[in-house]
Amino acid sequence: MNHQGTEAQRRRLNELSNRVIGLCIEVHRELGPGLLESACEEALAYELSQAGLRFERQRDMPLNYKGVKLDCGYRLDLIIEDELIVELKAVDELRPVHQAQLLTYLKLERRSLGLLLNFNTPVLKNGIKRVVAGGLFREEKAGGGDCLQLLVLLCASASLWFQSKF
Repeated sequence: MNHQGTEAQRRRLNELSNRVIGLCIEVHRELGPGLLESACEEALAYELSQAGLRFERQRDMPLNYKGVKLDCGYRLDLIIEDELIVELKAVDELRPVHQAQLLTYLKLERRSLGLLLNFNTPVLKNGIKRVVAGGLFREEKAGGGDCLQLLVLLCASASLWFQSKF
């Protein structure tokens, strides 16, 4: 893809993600924290419909392994305009494993941008994490590549798991 095409795609995804974040803020403003993830998803689906955005909910995501599709139970909470993956949470705090989950989804779906949203925060902006994969946003990213980012997240997740067990 040429530079202008890359810039246009990056701009389109940034505008879409900003629009979705605005809709999430509206849901959070109306409902507040403390509800189940499924309730937040239902309300967000309503807002997405009202905004005229195309989306799929709870889409199965089989793993392609050596040319065979394996059903491993992966489900995308939302994919919007067939480009933006949104992973919803309603947890005390976002953990590295949540970010690693979204990064894995982005890689398996070959998408560049995802939003990790935790609705269980007093102020939603503190529960929003933008996750990128691939080269489209490389100029915007600080630090190393996707593999390094995934390794750091997995190590942090393993550390948290061990702390909880011992």
